[in-house]
This record gives sequence, structure tokens and C-alpha cells, in this order.
Amino acid sequence: MTTSDPTPRESADTDSAYDAARTAYETAQAAEDMVQIVAPDGTVARPELLPDTEVRLRLYREMRRARHFDERGWVLYRQGRMGVFPPFGGMEASQVGTAAALTKDDWLFPTYRDTGATLTLGLPIARAIAYWRTSPHGWHMPEDLKVLPFYIPIATQYPHAVGAAIAERRKGTRNIAMAFIGDGGSSEGDFHEALNFAGALNAPCVFILQNNGWAISVPTRHQTRATNLSRRAEGYGIPGVRVDGNDVLATHHVTREAVERARRGEGPTLIETVTYRVKPHTTADDPGKYRTDADNAGWDAKDPVLRLRTHLLSEGLLTEADEQAMLAGITAEFEAALAEADSYPEPTPEDILDHVFAEPTPQLRAQREQISAESGQ
Repeated sequence: MTTSDPTPRESADTDSAYDAARTAYETAQAAEDMVQIVAPDGTVARPELLPDTEVRLRLYREMRRARHFDERGWVLYRQGRMGVFPPFGGMEASQVGTAAALTKDDWLFPTYRDTGATLTLGLPIARAIAYWRTSPHGWHMPEDLKVLPFYIPIATQYPHAVGAAIAERRKGTRNIAMAFIGDGGSSEGDFHEALNFAGALNAPCVFILQNNGWAISVPTRHQTRATNLSRRAEGYGIPGVRVDGNDVLATHHVTREAVERARRGEGPTLIETVTYRVKPHTTADDPGKYRTDADNAGWDAKDPVLRLRTHLLSEGLLTEADEQAMLAGITAEFEAALAEADSYPEPTPEDILDHVFAEPTPQLRAQREQISAESGQ
């Protein structure tokens, strides 16, 4: 039996079937319940879950701070002062709301898109700028911060987080590990192996699955027929929660509960934050080649920063003057960090070998000698 290209009629039938499946997928996904405290228009859907004023204002400031980094990062990239980096604008609630539930004694395993989460936990802005400049000054994290470098491989951080969580438990601490992943990463084997590993060993982990609709240029609906990725937790005997990832108060609420469960020794939780990647995959990407205006429709109205701002203003918890002072402080902080990053000396070719192992291997020493000879150092 040989195969051949489909006939025009077969192609039409296939397209029709795909369109029907896509419509069914999107309808089912929209119908799935997810935790929400503040609606897109800023009104309160679950008043009993509202945190106190201090928490709301802190989360708002952290989102504005993260967005400022993202927006300035674009400018620096276009000026040739920052390398290619993955923007996260529009996903601030997903990253800030989750990371804000941690302490500096906890572990955070980010993906390459989670700069906002690391800044929330305490990564210095200058260090983040240096990282995305490929400067050695950004290659290692501060001693007082258990943040791993940004992961470029997909899903590998999940098993690593399980190992760190189990190590903390064996040391007798109540510290937990939090790992991030995108919806595309949930199609990788490491995702499933880590959930099974964590469930079987009752590891104090919180797994964040940021469903932002895209795995580079592949929409979630092409990866899977599943419309609620949090339900994958059921196969491994652990809780799964689906939350409005553009509602920072809801995201923070469900994450805080999961963190507390892990600290009590009740094991891991998978949290699916439903958000959207409104920006390109990276600053070098052109999303117009693979997604349409129809794909993007409605997401600007769900902007997480605007949502909380509207809520705070309507509740009288924030004034225009307060916000302007906040933004001025955020701008000053970033510019001071940028000046610090600009002051770092230019790396040498040999620097690429200095952070591979604590003690260089014979192979690394030989490579360093070769690089030095070639560069004339």
C-alpha cells in the first residue's frame, strides 16, 4: 500500500473537521471552571477571598515593576544594549502572584520567560539585565537567593525541583520548591515523570503550569485535546487547580494555599494559570507569521495590570498621585540598576568556562589554554 497527497476533497474534509474540532476545543476550554477573584472589569467576583490592602498594593507594585522591566528590555534590545530575551508582558499576574507566595528560603526553578517571577522573589535587576546580555555577571545567583538560572531546555526544571524539595525535607526544613513550565512543556516527558516522582514521594513542591496559549508558534489546541491541563494532576494522585492567570489576587490565593499544604507535609500541587502570551516568543520573533487578530482578540481587555489597577482605584485603595509616586520609584530603581549593569567590565572569551564546575576539570583547563592562545591573552 502506498500513500499519496490528499485530494482536494480530502483536504477540504480535513480542514472542515479541524475547524469543528477547534471550535469544540475553545468552547470546552471557556466552559472549564477556574478560580477568579477579580473580573476583567475590576469588579469583585469572590469578596470572601480578597486579601488585605497591603497584599493587594504589594502585588500591584510588583506587577508594575515587572512590566517596567519588560518594556525597558524591548528598548534596550532595539538599542543593541540587551540580547534576545523572551518578553512576558501580559503574564505579570501569573508570575508575580505565584512567586510572591514564596520566601527567600524556598527554591524557584524558572523557565526562560519567568524574569518577572525571579524579580518578585528578589533577583537584583542589574543581575537580570546582565544575564540577558550574556554577561558572566548574570550567570550566578546571589548567595541569599535559591533561584536557578533561567532554563532554556523545556521541562527539565520540573524533575530538578522535585530533587531540591526532597533534599529540603531530608534536611528537616519546611522549605519548598516551585517550578515553572509553559503549556508546551506539559507535552514533554519530564513533566509527567516529575509529577509521578513528586506524588509518589510526597515532595513539598508547587508546580506552576503557565498556559499562555502558545508553544513558540504552536497553539495549545494543536498540542492536545485536553481543555483543562490541571486535571493531569489526577493521574498522579496530587491536587490540580485551574486559576485565572490574569487575576493576580486569585493566582496568589491558590498558590499560597498550595505552598502552605506543601509546608505542612501534604505534598505537591499542580496549578494551571490560564493567561496569554500577548508578546512575541522572543524579541527576535514575528508572531504575525503564525497567529491572527482572531487569536489575540479579547486578551487586551483581560490585561492583569489594568484589572488590578481598576479594582484598587474603585475601592479607594490607590490614588493617581500614589501611583505616580510608585512609578517614579520603579523607574529610578531600574535606571540605577541599568547604570550598575553598564559598569560591569566586558567579559573575556575565557569567562564562558568559569562557571561550569566549582573546580575546573582537565578538559576545561585545556580548553581555557586553547582559547587564551587563540585570543592572544
